[in-house]
Amino acid sequence: MFTDYLNRRKTAPTNVVQLMPATAVQEAAPHHEIDLELQNWLELKSSLHEAMLNRLNLSVIDKMDPVEFKRQIAGLVSQLLLDQERTLGPDRVKQLIEELIFEVTGLGPLEPLLADPTINDILVNNHQKVYVERFGKLEKTQVRFRDERHLLRIIDKIVSSMGRRVDESQPWVDARLPDGSRVNAIIRPCAVDGPSLSIRKFSAKPYSLDRLVEAKALTHPAAAILRGLVEARLNVLISGGTGSGKTTMLNAMSAFIDKDQRIVTIEDAAELQLQQDHVVRLETRPSSIEGTGAITQRELVRNALRMRPDRIIVGEVRGAECFDMLQAMNTGHDGSMTTVHANTVRDALSRLEQMVTMMGADIPMATIRSQIASSIDIIVQLSRHSDGKRRVMSIAEVNGMEGDVITMQEIFTFRQLGKGEGGEVLGELVYTGIRPQFMEKLTATGVKLPPDVFNFDGVTG
Repeated sequence: MFTDYLNRRKTAPTNVVQLMPATAVQEAAPHHEIDLELQNWLELKSSLHEAMLNRLNLSVIDKMDPVEFKRQIAGLVSQLLLDQERTLGPDRVKQLIEELIFEVTGLGPLEPLLADPTINDILVNNHQKVYVERFGKLEKTQVRFRDERHLLRIIDKIVSSMGRRVDESQPWVDARLPDGSRVNAIIRPCAVDGPSLSIRKFSAKPYSLDRLVEAKALTHPAAAILRGLVEARLNVLISGGTGSGKTTMLNAMSAFIDKDQRIVTIEDAAELQLQQDHVVRLETRPSSIEGTGAITQRELVRNALRMRPDRIIVGEVRGAECFDMLQAMNTGHDGSMTTVHANTVRDALSRLEQMVTMMGADIPMATIRSQIASSIDIIVQLSRHSDGKRRVMSIAEVNGMEGDVITMQEIFTFRQLGKGEGGEVLGELVYTGIRPQFMEKLTATGVKLPPDVFNFDGVTG
């Protein structure tokens, strides 16, 4: 079906016009000439790629030595250029070989972006517009796909490796790359301007709390508190907006879970990078082409309860699974963690209330709030500021119920002091002066905190 969809798309001309020399591109001022050079390059690469596929034995590529494979590709490219009477400089030939290897074994034009450690997000608006997020700021790149068909082939390569599909009947899909990077793709008819692809990259080296402190996302005292909360097995809810660093914080905090404990993780697309050995990873499954066989997060949470977990970690609660997650936190699975989309700690509680009501059961709101108050111990609120940096905005403790209202108290709060000359947000995460109730539990479980964690003069770190 996906092949039929590709064939219905208008393909670029198969004939390849003569390339301009690389030096001419640099010296040529008119923008349309540069675009023509780029288009000619993409068409040459496409024609050579198709010719290579007809000659390569794709079944043995994965078993070949990379050096030998590159040598064979170089020889094949030289022969194809000779057959087509093409003359390219050594640098252009080297570039052509590298890009063709990316096309055959990887994700084509996306490979250099995936290999760049400074890039956090890759955002393909359509086959001609590719943006990246670097250091919290969006940048437009020179990366291009030859046409929609080329981009669709890369999308299909990603989703098919996960056993998922994308076509006109199911025009969007969530998937992941082998390294855990999160992928979302959407195609026509929902994507009006053509296929769109979003990749949230994961660092090859997982972020630790120490690295987050170095990045000024939080302070040393706050990091010490978060570590103590995990070791003392308090239930933690991490809240924040899109791209605020919720999953990164969840990964960083999970590093302090005892290695002897059994952990079950539940996600829509497996992206958590837990460092313990005793981890069972569960992932949802979308429905088949017939509309059957879907496995939801709620079903996985309920199944996880039968797997003798010490802790359950849900990547993100979005719906009715919230009720089962709260029950797990309140019935012997202390130290469980999850994330939720919300802009403040109070909004996070409201979101939980709304998701519990999605079950359709007629449960009084007072009962729902009581369940939340007895299940959640700590809320960590994150935010992404206008300067692109992600910071901890609040660490709040859930105290219980007062009438029909869930009561909380902030232990740490971010105090914004203004903006610098370069637009950077100035501020600090400070201790509020309130002694948290969880200190008794930390003491009872033998968790020791540094003596300077609570700084009464209002300045930390």
